[in-house]
Amino acid sequence: MRLILNVIWLIFAGFWLAVGYAVAGLICCVLIITIPWGIASFRIANYALWPFGREVVDKPGAGTGSLLGNVIWIIVAGIWLAIGHVITGIALCVTIIGIPLGVANFKLVKVSLVPLGKEIIEVP
Repeated sequence: MRLILNVIWLIFAGFWLAVGYAVAGLICCVLIITIPWGIASFRIANYALWPFGREVVDKPGAGTGSLLGNVIWIIVAGIWLAIGHVITGIALCVTIIGIPLGVANFKLVKVSLVPLGKEIIEVP
């Protein structure tokens, strides 16, 4: 079932989300001082491609640097990304077929709001 949901997600939403996050990651890496956010954007892009069967958890040992980076991220981009994922998730949940895709969008809210100090793991 996860494979089917991931393929549907990839076709209808995941590819374009991943491209957007990857472009943002490239821009962040070019600007050198924003490389941590670039790496986080690449992590989100990877997650946006194939979200079913994976989940975001806190990385052990993430400290003050991640906290400060996340505060800056929330102010600059995180809140807008999270709002976008929530609105898209609600729109997808209007139809029965779109409910799993809406849930996947809601899963992206957590990592798009505070990406630093997080890791993506496989769910057994």
